[in-house]
Amino acid sequence: MNQLSIKEELYKQCLAFIDNRLLTVKNTMHEIQQSLLSETKSSAGDKHETGRAMLQLEREKAGNQLAEIIKIKENISKISLESSSNKIHLGSIVHTSKANYYIAISAGVIKVDDTVFYAISPITPIAKLLIGKTVNETISFRSQSFTITSIH
Repeated sequence: MNQLSIKEELYKQCLAFIDNRLLTVKNTMHEIQQSLLSETKSSAGDKHETGRAMLQLEREKAGNQLAEIIKIKENISKISLESSSNKIHLGSIVHTSKANYYIAISAGVIKVDDTVFYAISPITPIAKLLIGKTVNETISFRSQSFTITSIH
């Protein structure tokens, strides 16, 4: 598989990861809304109010997660699959002497043609070290050194 195809596959898997998280949060919000609507006033008024307050907190938490997912989706939409540079930037595939990285979102391990890539956000500590670097530069992270072998 050529580098553009690999980049497209990594991008596609990151989008699927985001869409899956989005669906989970929307389902959670729907369940909370259903619980709020079905909650009936019981003779134990304090217990009812505590339950509603807990559901409201859960709804707020899910709303914050939704906002974060939307922000991540906006950031990944800035990635150009065709752009290439000799310096690491958002959307770069980075091969090092230790591991392979895709600078996009924090999605964990992604496999493409039996090659393991770590999808990482540009705000992660390792990405901050990598961004702006070029081939053959050495990076030290957590008392380990590794060399950038290629950038796509």
